[in-house]
Amino acid sequence: MSRKSFTGMLAITAASATALAACGQAGQSDGGGDGDGGTTELTMWTHSAGNPAELAIYEQIIGDYNESQDRYEVVVESFPQGAYNDAVVAGAAAGDLPCLLDMDGPIVPNWAWAGYIQPLDLDPAITDALLPTAVGEYQDEVYSAGYWDAALSVFARGSVLEENGIRVPTVEEPWTREEFDAALTTLQGAGYATPLDISAEDAGEWWSYAYSPMLQSAGGDLIDRESMLTAEGALNGPEAVEFFEWFQGLFERGLASNAGTIGNEEFNNDEVALSYTGVWNALDSLETVGEDLLILPPPDLGEGPKIGGASWQWGISAECEASEGAREYLEFSFDPQYIAAFADGQVVIPATAEAEELSEMFGEGDPLQPFVELSQQLALERPPTPAYPIISSVFERAGKDIMNGADVQETLDQAVQEIDTNIESNDGYGF
Repeated sequence: MSRKSFTGMLAITAASATALAACGQAGQSDGGGDGDGGTTELTMWTHSAGNPAELAIYEQIIGDYNESQDRYEVVVESFPQGAYNDAVVAGAAAGDLPCLLDMDGPIVPNWAWAGYIQPLDLDPAITDALLPTAVGEYQDEVYSAGYWDAALSVFARGSVLEENGIRVPTVEEPWTREEFDAALTTLQGAGYATPLDISAEDAGEWWSYAYSPMLQSAGGDLIDRESMLTAEGALNGPEAVEFFEWFQGLFERGLASNAGTIGNEEFNNDEVALSYTGVWNALDSLETVGEDLLILPPPDLGEGPKIGGASWQWGISAECEASEGAREYLEFSFDPQYIAAFADGQVVIPATAEAEELSEMFGEGDPLQPFVELSQQLALERPPTPAYPIISSVFERAGKDIMNGADVQETLDQAVQEIDTNIESNDGYGF
C-alpha cells in the first residue's frame, strides 16, 4: 500500500452525485445473473488492479467461497485505482453497478446519500467486532465494512532523540505542542536543516487524512459534527486559526518543507529526524533503521493526539437483487484468517482482535503492534457526511494556500463559505 491510496479518491461533487443518483433510477440491473446450472452470479468491482498481492488475497477468498456452496458464484473485475471512482459513477448513471463494490471509507456517506449503495445488514457480531473506523455509516445506518485500517505516527530514531536530550513520548504522555516545537528547534540546531517531514508535497486526500486530525487535536474541526450543517466556528474559529498559524509557522521557520519526495525516503536516509507517516512505510524503515526505529504518537496540540481513520471497505450496491448472496459472501470473507492474511500482505492493521493475534506483524510483541494501539486509541473518522468530498477538496486548497503564506483568518472564512454554500444547495444532505 502506498500513500497514493489517499489521493484522488473523493472526486465526486455533491451536485454530480445528485444527478447521477437520479440517472441510476432508470434501467436498474440486478448486479448479477443466472450462471450455468442455476447458479446466481455475483459481480464484484475492486480498485485493486495493479496490486497483485491484494488481488491474490481476494481471489483466494472468492475461490474458497465459490467452492463452499453452489448457489452463488462471485466474479471479480478490478480497475486501476485512479479510474475506479469514475467507473462507479458511470455505472450508477447507467444503472449498471455490480452487486459488490469497494469504496474509500470517507466517501461512504456520499454514496449512501446518492443511492449507490444499500444498508449492509451484516450479522452485527461481525461489524461489532471490527475497529470502529472499519465500519462506514450514514445517518446511524451501517453501509460498509472493511478488513483493515491504516494509521499514522511519527517515526524517529531512538539514538537521535537520546543524543539530543529529547523525551520519548507515549500515547499516555505525548509531546505537548511546546515540547514538539522545542524538539524540532533542537534537531534543527543539531544539523537537520529541515527536521520534520510531513509529506506536504503530496496532494488530494492526504491533506485531510493527515492534517485534519492535527486541527482536531488543536480543538478545531472540518465541520460542526453535531449538526453536520455548517463549518462555521469549527474550521474558522479561534482554535482553528491558532492551529493554522502554527502550521504556517512550521514552513516559515524551515522546520518542515513541501519540497521533499512522496514516501519516507528522506527519513530512511537520515535527512530528516522525524517523519509523520503511515504504517505502509514501516517495513522499509524497519529494514533501514532496525531496532533504532521508534513508532511514536503525534503531538498533543491541546485536545489530545489524534490520527485519521477509515480506509477501503466493502458494500452492496442498491441495484443488487441478489443482496442475500452478497451478504453471505461478505460474512464468509470476514474470517479472521483472511483478515490476518490481508493485513500482513498489505502491511495494514487487521480490523479484529482475533485477526491481530493471527497476524505475523501486528500481534502482541510483533514489530508493527504499536500501530494497533495508535489506531484503537487515537483514530478518528473523517466527518460522516455526504458533503465530505467537497469539504476535503476545500480543506486541501485552503491548507496549501496557508502553507504558502496566505492570511489565515481570511482563507478559513472563505473555506467555510464554500462548504456551507454547498451544504445549503443540497438541502443539508439529509441532516
